[in-house]
Amino acid sequence: MEILKHAHSGLRWVALILLIVAIVNAFSKKGVSLYVKKDKMINLFTMISLHTQLLLGLILYFTSDKVKFIEGWMKQPMLRFYGMEHFVMMLAALVIVTIGRKKAEKVEAPYSKHQTIGKWYLIGLLIILAAIPWPFRNLGAGWF
Repeated sequence: MEILKHAHSGLRWVALILLIVAIVNAFSKKGVSLYVKKDKMINLFTMISLHTQLLLGLILYFTSDKVKFIEGWMKQPMLRFYGMEHFVMMLAALVIVTIGRKKAEKVEAPYSKHQTIGKWYLIGLLIILAAIPWPFRNLGAGWF
C-alpha cells in the first residue's frame, strides 16, 4: 500500500511537469506553426501520465484508510477531501483535458489546435492544483 501511495504522490510531479510543458508548448506556437509529431507526443504523454494517475488513484480510493464512508464523514475535513473533493475534482480535470485533446484533434488549423490544447489543458491544470493535497493544507500528505 505504501508503494502505491508514494507512486501516486511522486508521479504527480511527472504529470504536472508534462501538463505545464504541454501548455507552454501550445501557447508558444505563433501564427502558422505546424502541429508536428513532437507536439502530438507531448500531449499524448501528458494524457498517459494523467490516466496512470487516475488508475493509481482509483486503487487507493478503494483501499486507502483515508477514504472511509462512516457516519459524519462529510464533517471531517480529511475524509471529505479524499472521499469526495479530491476524487471529483481530479476526475473533472481529467475529463476536461481529455475533451480538450479530442477537440484539438478535430480542428484543422495548426494554430487553432495549439490554442485549443492550451486553453483546455490550462483549465485542467488549475483544477488539479486546487485538488492536490498539498502539505500546507494539513490533509495528511507530503511533498512526495
